[in-house]
Amino acid sequence: MANGETYFHPNLIPTHKRLPVVFTHGQGVWLFDEANRRYLDMLAGIAVDTLGHADPRLVAAISDQASRMIHVSNGFHIPVQEQLAERLTRLSGMDKAFFCNSGAEANEAAIKLARLYGHRKGVDCPTIVVMDKAFHGRTLATLWAGGNTKIQTGFGPPVDGFVRIPFGNVSALEQALGRDPTIVAVFMEPIQGEGGLNLLDPAVLDQIAEVTRLHGALLMLDEVQTGVARTGRAFAFQHSSIKPDVMTLAKGLGGGVPIGACVVSGAAADVFGIGSHGSTYGGNPLVCAAANAVLAAVEADDLPTRARDVGDHIVSLLRARLAIPGVREVRGRGLMIGIELDRPCGDIVGLALEAGLLLSVTAERVVRIVPPLTISTGEAEHGVEILIQVVTEFLRRRP
Repeated sequence: MANGETYFHPNLIPTHKRLPVVFTHGQGVWLFDEANRRYLDMLAGIAVDTLGHADPRLVAAISDQASRMIHVSNGFHIPVQEQLAERLTRLSGMDKAFFCNSGAEANEAAIKLARLYGHRKGVDCPTIVVMDKAFHGRTLATLWAGGNTKIQTGFGPPVDGFVRIPFGNVSALEQALGRDPTIVAVFMEPIQGEGGLNLLDPAVLDQIAEVTRLHGALLMLDEVQTGVARTGRAFAFQHSSIKPDVMTLAKGLGGGVPIGACVVSGAAADVFGIGSHGSTYGGNPLVCAAANAVLAAVEADDLPTRARDVGDHIVSLLRARLAIPGVREVRGRGLMIGIELDRPCGDIVGLALEAGLLLSVTAERVVRIVPPLTISTGEAEHGVEILIQVVTEFLRRRP
């Protein structure tokens, strides 16, 4: 496949613009193409490959489970699923978990739960507060819970039941809750990933939780991208003093195997019952074995601390070396880092690929790096050197 070539396979619906490279295998934080050229993966499948590539613990867990049983219906007890629920509730301090196949499905479950919660309180048309610039998925409900008008175009009419406020604006939240008695939940990301790596001060999340509680609404946190040690804690909400009623997970939970989770506590713990929600594939033995291996490695290797320390080091290096015209801000928490430029920078992805580095651009102007949590300080420094060269060259070419 030639460099720069745009190619769409005739039998695939062209929903993704694919870069001109085919990877054949990976090892740790490295990927290798057909010519055996290696690339430093600072994208990790968009914050998915928690343990990098071909981690022996994850490979062994998947292989062992696949050799015995891949799938069985949720009409039966699944011990490996129960073990995963026990792990997640212990790490989060929450009560129960429902398993599905993706972040969008986990968020759909949260939206359904909030509506059912509202109906049981006597609210005929329950409303959920959501945030500007949010991203919660591409199903119809999650699409309209999100705030990206570009990806909503053509998919109207909008799904009702959402009221939008600026991200993290406590005053706007108080006003919304004060004037609308139909509001039953507040749904938000603790850090907006697709919205541009927008950070929220943990103290502000504390305030949001308090205001939400005072009005009897559920606090639901989308931790699809921030969860599983990505931000330097097991879950991003743990940077604050709160505990949500609902937390959704996916991406890094399975280390590359598709799994989502809706974790609940407090007032949300007993909303769903038999028949109120379900999934055919959700929480099957194979994906739960993978997720258990990921969480075991997260604890054994203390990956939250590594994410915090290596992430802080990367941010420090980038801030020192990219204090140049064209770079507005470097921001991040743990190994979830963004470099905001003053111009659209989608071309950086291709330039980085040519230089042997994988990353992405989100919100048009923000270079995003979300590497495997197993990345070493030396590997991170190598990636930073390439990244600085790529950003500098891009700004030179696109004045």
